[in-house]
Amino acid sequence: MTMSAVPVAVDHAAGKSRIELKNVSRGFGEEWAREEVVQNLTFEIKPGDLTCIVGPSGCGKSTIVNLVAGYDAPESGEILLNGQRITGPGKDRMVVFQETALMPWQTTFDNVVFGPRLRGEGARADVDREAHRLLEKVGLGDFKKKFPSQLSGGMQRRAELARALINKPLLLIMDEPFRGLDAMSRPLMQEFFLRLFEENRRTNLFVTSEIEEAIFLADRLVILSNRPAQVRAIIEIPLPRPRQFHMMNSPEVFEIKRQALEILHDEAMKSFGGTINVGARHAGGAEARP
Repeated sequence: MTMSAVPVAVDHAAGKSRIELKNVSRGFGEEWAREEVVQNLTFEIKPGDLTCIVGPSGCGKSTIVNLVAGYDAPESGEILLNGQRITGPGKDRMVVFQETALMPWQTTFDNVVFGPRLRGEGARADVDREAHRLLEKVGLGDFKKKFPSQLSGGMQRRAELARALINKPLLLIMDEPFRGLDAMSRPLMQEFFLRLFEENRRTNLFVTSEIEEAIFLADRLVILSNRPAQVRAIIEIPLPRPRQFHMMNSPEVFEIKRQALEILHDEAMKSFGGTINVGARHAGGAEARP
């Protein structure tokens, strides 16, 4: 998979946005069945950085995506975009979800132009021209008239990237976008996505369950605790850009991976603590009986 040699359009918003989460908490359920999902969460995404979030399964990563995107609101604390409090969804933050969100009744081209056309932004010819440019950029120039069902999983991911980028968001949010791709497509999509990121350094929040994916992509790695999610560690990734897969064999990467996996294992075990204790009591048989 190679990127098409299409000129880069000037995007003055790219790489200039800062996201700050300050003591953010969010829980669900009534008082008698309350579950805290995110608690006093504090970290920032620096301008032009690709920040990856990893954490144990069920720790609250998707809740954080919803909060930053503005689909949900924190019960306490605040989330700031360039110093302004986020109070709802906006085109300044675009999300690429785990599952495809392409509209199946529209062609690839129509999916890409849907947002700007719906908002009535720009001349139709300018929007169409940018859509053609982006589709060429992501290698889908020959598939613009195809429907989502006619595209492979990797192609659908690339179409969704084009659909997000045409809006020129201040923040691009990727919610485990490569989950479900096969073993060949996933690393190709990682490398493809990196090339797009490294062209304009758009501020990016990338959520993943794969530690190697996070290290390969990220400038900074935010490791979350078990639920309720809090920051356990923030690790700077010293790999130079542009990134190449051979860099993953360096001693620095092995050490970062060791640190991250140690923390994640510790947090994952906490979620099994109750189960392990119950199992131990059952194993005791008569000892557990009064």
